[in-house]
Amino acid sequence: INFKINRSVLIQVTTCIVYLFCFCLNVCVCVCVYICFNSSPNIAKKFHAGHLRSTIIGNFIANLKEALGNDVIRMNYLGDWGFQFGLLGAGFQRFGSQEKLKENPLQHLFDVYVQVHREAEGEECIHQAARDFFRALEQGEEEPLSLWRHFREITVAEYQRVYNRLGVRFDEYSGESFHQDQVLDVLEQLRTRGLLKSTEKGTSVVDLSPAQDMSYYSTVLRSDGTSLYITRDLAAAVSRKEQHAFDEMIYVTDKSQAGHFRQVFEILRAMGYRWAQSCRHVPFGLVQGMKTRKGEVVFLVDVLDEARSKMLRNMRESTTTKHLEDPEDTAEKVGIAALIVQDFKGPLESDYKFDWDRVLQSQGDTGVFLQYTHSRLCRMMCQLCPLPLFRYDEVLWQISQDLQPRYLVNFLMILSHLVAAALKALPVKGSPPMMAQARLQLFSSAHTVLASGMRILGITPVQKM
Repeated sequence: INFKINRSVLIQVTTCIVYLFCFCLNVCVCVCVYICFNSSPNIAKKFHAGHLRSTIIGNFIANLKEALGNDVIRMNYLGDWGFQFGLLGAGFQRFGSQEKLKENPLQHLFDVYVQVHREAEGEECIHQAARDFFRALEQGEEEPLSLWRHFREITVAEYQRVYNRLGVRFDEYSGESFHQDQVLDVLEQLRTRGLLKSTEKGTSVVDLSPAQDMSYYSTVLRSDGTSLYITRDLAAAVSRKEQHAFDEMIYVTDKSQAGHFRQVFEILRAMGYRWAQSCRHVPFGLVQGMKTRKGEVVFLVDVLDEARSKMLRNMRESTTTKHLEDPEDTAEKVGIAALIVQDFKGPLESDYKFDWDRVLQSQGDTGVFLQYTHSRLCRMMCQLCPLPLFRYDEVLWQISQDLQPRYLVNFLMILSHLVAAALKALPVKGSPPMMAQARLQLFSSAHTVLASGMRILGITPVQKM
């Protein structure tokens, strides 16, 4: 038996071991995971660039859990209830125009909200009108409910166009309004367990202080009888458990809400729900300095357009760019990859400063470099059997413990650098047939792993660039 036969046998044995490992891994961890992205802003507001992080992080976690064999439910939890909507409703009654709403619906709603918010700073009567509107909404009056439904439909349609560009999908579109009817059940459970107390101001609270001295409490009902964000989150958690019987529920929001979710989980445990131990909050930091040539970015669509525009210009100026059937589509995918990798390179909890020049670099550990490596491998691949790299599954398992995408980004960058070196040192063309086949198997393995890892991050690999 010569060395070349041994290499072939080794490849086959390694393949069997890796597939067996993947099968056992999936069987061991196959559970129902409910992932709640607070991806979108409140309804009737455009998709702000700041919401990019929650969207891509939630998408990454969902992709990761699915890759590990879990049954994942992706839910977009809309901010579609509360005092802020009362403010918008009161504002639309004062400043709204049905004609402008038809012409440019979301922009008009945004303008109305900005105007009423500015007016409310000096006029208490607007605050009172907002409270009255929201109270009427909670009591189910038809006029405010009809307005709310219309605004919600407009907003969701706009969001879906942005999600399609990002390659993000959801199994459910839910919101605070979905659980308003269940708030009363939650309040009754709190009363029955003796957890609900009243303050001098007439608000209803849950005392969470260890000494039961009201030094640390959570308000769950306003003095006028309207519910709060936390009350609806409690009702939502109970409803999701009843509906989906999840093994783990993950909330993805910015780190400013860490205290809020700590209180949600504490109250659920106090209510006797042992499954609250399986609820988890994944916090993330803020992005600073995200601008376009127009100045300060307000909406996410501006960021995506800018990334595509800059990448398209770079590709046209590059002497190595191949002929592309749809250069704008390729530029869009590469630009989004650049945004995602820039976001995922550090710890999620950390704030980071956005830099367009660093994001779109073709050299170094960037999303552009990942896409370039993948496209080079695509040019070499025909119809080859994939050979996953054993280390890849180990990395995915590690990431599943703390849900930090930077480990996968680092792994893919190392792999890309190794591929770049191997493409120079291990030529396929002109090599003896057995050696060429072995090298092609190596590059096929790298291609499979790189594409899989990029998709978990939420990046759509390009075939040519």
